[in-house]
Amino acid sequence: MPEKYDYLIIGSGPAGVQMAYFLQQSQSNYVVLEKTDKVASFFRSFPRRRELISYNKVNSIFDDPEIILRWDWNSLLTNDYSFPFRDFSQRLYPHADELVNYLESFTETHDLNICYNTNIIHVKQKKDGGFEICDDQGVIYRCRVLIIATGFSKPYIPDIAGIELTENYENVSLENQTFTGKRVLIIGKGNSAFEIADIAIETAAQVHIASPNSLTLAWQSRHPGHVRANHTRLLDTYQLKLLNGTLDCHVKKITKSTDGNFVVTVSYVHADGEVEDLVYDRIIRCTGFSFNTEIYTPECKPDCILNGRLPAITPYWESTNISDLFFAGTLMQGRDFKKSSSAFIDGFRYNIRSLYRYLKQRYENVPLGAKKLAASPSEMRKTILTRACRTSGLWTQFGYLCDVFIVKNNEQVSWYEELPVQALREGQFSSEEHYYSLTFEWGEWNGDVMAIERHPQADTAYTNVFLHPILRRYRYGEVISEHHILEDLFGVYSADGEKGSVLRRSGRSIKQYHREEHEIPLEIYLDKEFNSTIYKEFDSALVVV
Repeated sequence: MPEKYDYLIIGSGPAGVQMAYFLQQSQSNYVVLEKTDKVASFFRSFPRRRELISYNKVNSIFDDPEIILRWDWNSLLTNDYSFPFRDFSQRLYPHADELVNYLESFTETHDLNICYNTNIIHVKQKKDGGFEICDDQGVIYRCRVLIIATGFSKPYIPDIAGIELTENYENVSLENQTFTGKRVLIIGKGNSAFEIADIAIETAAQVHIASPNSLTLAWQSRHPGHVRANHTRLLDTYQLKLLNGTLDCHVKKITKSTDGNFVVTVSYVHADGEVEDLVYDRIIRCTGFSFNTEIYTPECKPDCILNGRLPAITPYWESTNISDLFFAGTLMQGRDFKKSSSAFIDGFRYNIRSLYRYLKQRYENVPLGAKKLAASPSEMRKTILTRACRTSGLWTQFGYLCDVFIVKNNEQVSWYEELPVQALREGQFSSEEHYYSLTFEWGEWNGDVMAIERHPQADTAYTNVFLHPILRRYRYGEVISEHHILEDLFGVYSADGEKGSVLRRSGRSIKQYHREEHEIPLEIYLDKEFNSTIYKEFDSALVVV
């Protein structure tokens, strides 16, 4: 007889383990199916150089474990903050093996229900609902809800004539002696490309990195998936004329010459379409990975975006064309690709918690668990600023997850934590007359990100470029007003959140500063939205009556 579950997860990387933890805590009927004999199979091989780009900031001026998660990019979420990654590594850039050890220990400690050595060969959706999953031993599993947490499980190979002649990131040698005296072309401009380039530049005669798109650095874009500074020595050797370079070009064709070299035809993006044939000794493809759809039967195959690299998803991470099929982990980034942090553990762990709550509500009628507040501007102001000072989920998933405050009859507020912003934009709560979203967001800036002009006053907070909280008022699904909370270097927006790092600001005590620049402006905004008046002007200063 087939084994039956309410929830079935495929993949036991950090996403599968995180979802399993939440389901385990609620004693749900679930199982995780893992192809190999151990958890975290991807991180046992990648990244090739073994240094992660997910930060592990061990020391902080804060001691609240919720706030500390803002700079701990590897810990999985628990109900009591009981399993910090810093117990497994003290490095700012951890070693991949340390993450593997962490995930193994997490799995064992929480006794998660994982079936190893289970290689899935097909997934199909049953006509009467649910899914049937079959492994290569003929074992059949059935489930009501299927959650795919396999990550990018196959290489992405661009459509380039002759691409089969290249070496690839997955198994290229990391010994820099193998590059000695060679002319090397690396196709791709992501972190994997720069990871290999950083090895090659030690000994190679010439290193070029090529793709049609110009290089984007993480510290410029504020997206952690763009190229990180610890891999970018090549850029100095390019701009300081050491024969290396980054080429903005279309790689049109790769051929092998009679002398064993490679001839690469490129068309430059910023040079009036100039075409060149360049000669290299080695070509390495570092174009990343993509979503593998081979196990799905034709009628169950999920739609994809970005040339098949990611599944197409709804705001709650469900396949747009296959009902009851959900995605967890890096596959969740289809709606914030290269914008927020769903590609990384520090982002998708919060997505998964939100997805878990959604699944429990949708399939088991478990309420989302709104907290209740008195419907008063003062109570709302205190709650919002306390939350802004402390939340790690909204901080990390900036512009993507939000808290929602629904006001009923100006008497009670229902507060929901960490919901997808796009769910609000696509109609969730649109029958409500009075509600708010709280997000963290970056402002726009087109100049030098190292020379941003700041306007540190509450009345110009809307110009802020640094990550800061924004409160938006909705009415029947439409945004009718918004309030920007003045940015703060330490992410502190009230005197209660201060840790003694700032004594005075703009000639005022830090308590007075927060009162005048954060607390009073927010309460005035809320007072206006609630259609009551509790403030008046006195000698150009705002004081409570």
